[in-house]
Amino acid sequence: MRFAPLVCLAAAALFSIGAAAQQILPPDVDAALIRAKVPRDAVTMLVIDAEGGKPPRLAWRSQVPVNPASIMKLVTTYAGLDLLGPAYAWTTPVYIDGPVSNGVLNGNLYIKGQGDPKMVVERLWLLMRRVQGLGIRTVTGDIVIDRSAFENQSEPDPSAFDGEPLRPYNASPDALLINFKSVVMTFVPDRQAQTAQVSFEPSLAGVAMQPSVPLAGGECGDYRGNLRADFSDPARIRFNGSYAAACGEKTWAVAYADPRSYGVRAVGGMWSDMGNQLKGQVREGRVPAGLKPAFEASSPPLAEVIRDINKYSNNVMAQQLFLTLGLQQKSRGTLDAARTALRQWWNDRIGTGEGQPVFDNGSGLSRDERITAAELAKMLVHAWRSPVMPELMSSLPATGVDGTLRKRALRSGVAAHLKTGSLRDVAGVAGFVDGESGRRYVLVAIANHANAAAARPAFDALVDWATQD
Repeated sequence: MRFAPLVCLAAAALFSIGAAAQQILPPDVDAALIRAKVPRDAVTMLVIDAEGGKPPRLAWRSQVPVNPASIMKLVTTYAGLDLLGPAYAWTTPVYIDGPVSNGVLNGNLYIKGQGDPKMVVERLWLLMRRVQGLGIRTVTGDIVIDRSAFENQSEPDPSAFDGEPLRPYNASPDALLINFKSVVMTFVPDRQAQTAQVSFEPSLAGVAMQPSVPLAGGECGDYRGNLRADFSDPARIRFNGSYAAACGEKTWAVAYADPRSYGVRAVGGMWSDMGNQLKGQVREGRVPAGLKPAFEASSPPLAEVIRDINKYSNNVMAQQLFLTLGLQQKSRGTLDAARTALRQWWNDRIGTGEGQPVFDNGSGLSRDERITAAELAKMLVHAWRSPVMPELMSSLPATGVDGTLRKRALRSGVAAHLKTGSLRDVAGVAGFVDGESGRRYVLVAIANHANAAAARPAFDALVDWATQD
C-alpha cells in the first residue's frame, strides 16, 4: 500500500541550512553533559517545528552520521506503515496432504511461515485448534515446517553481538518465528513442600525440563544467580541451586540454547500437549507445489505490531518487518532485498542527497547502521504530514506512561512521544514533543561515546527545554 507523495520543499530547504544553523546548547543540557563526562562533540541534537518550513530551534552537529541504536526502528516502522498500510497482516497457511477420516490425517501436515512477528504461544495454540477443527487428532505422516520465505536462514551465533546468548533480544528472525525462540519459566514457591514449582512455556518436544527446585530462606537477592541454571544442553534445562521463598512468584524468559530446532520442538510440544498424536516426526521441509491451503492464520494488523516494536524496542519483530519489506517489495526475504527496498523507499519519499542512512537489519541492533539527525528529523516531519501519522505516533513510548519511557516523566509535565535507543556506547531519543504553546516539535538527540548511557539526563533536559516555547 502506497500513499501519495507529500510535498516537503520547505523541509528540504530547512535541512539544507542545517550545517549553518549550529547553536549553543541550552545551559541545562550542557551542564548535564559535563556531569555525564560526555563531550559536546559526541552528541548530535536537533529540534524543529513538526510542520516544517521554519529554522531549527536547535541544530547541533545535525549533519554528522551516527549509530542510532534502536531509534532506527522509527525508519523501519514508518516505511512499513507507508508501504504495506496499517491494516497489513501476515498469514501463516496450513496445508493437509492426504485424506482425513475418523480423526486421522493419512498424510502430512504443513505449516508455512511467512514472517509473522507475533506467533506467540497463544496464537500457536489457536492455529492448532483450527487444525483440530478440521477433524484431525492424529497425523500418520509428518508435521512439516516450511521456513523458506526468508531465504538463506543460517542461524547466527546468538552471542556474537554482545556475548549474551541467553537474552531474548538476540533472537534471530525466522519465517516461522514462534514465541521469539524463547522459553518463559515461572517460579512459584510452595512452602509446605519446601520447593518452588517451575512451569515452562512453551513445552519443547525432546527437552527435559526440571519441574521444581529446592526452596531456600533469606532475602530474595539475585534469584537468577542463586538458581545456578544450566541451559547449555539443548535436551535439558536444569537448576543446580535453590529459590528463595521471599521472592514470591517470578518469571524469567531465556533464549533457547539451540534456536535452529526451536520451531520444530515448539510445534511438537504443542501438538502433544493438546492430546494429539503424531506417527511420524516434526521436521523442516517445503510445501509441495500445487497444494492448496486448508486455512490461513492471520497476525494482528501492522498498526498493532509496531506498538510492540517501538514501545518495547523488540529487535526480532523489527527484523521480521524489515525482511517482510524485502519479501513484499522485491519478492525476496533477504537482508539485501530489504536494504534495497528501504533505500528505494527513502529516495522516493524522503529524498536523495548527502547523509543517506545506512541500513543493516532495520532494528538498530547493529554496529553498522548510520543516520544523521537532520535526515531522521526530515523523515519525522514527513511522517507528521502522512496519513499514517496517528498509527506511528501511538506506537511510540509516552513519557511517564508506558514502554521504555514509563519511568521517565518530564519535569514540565508536558507530553512527549519518543523512541529510545541504547547500545554499548550509544544512547538517544527521537520523536515528537508538545510545547507549552501548543506547537509540536520533532526532536532528535543521540550520543555515541563510551559514557553514552550517562547522557540520558541531558536528553531529558533537552526535551524539557523543547517544551518551554
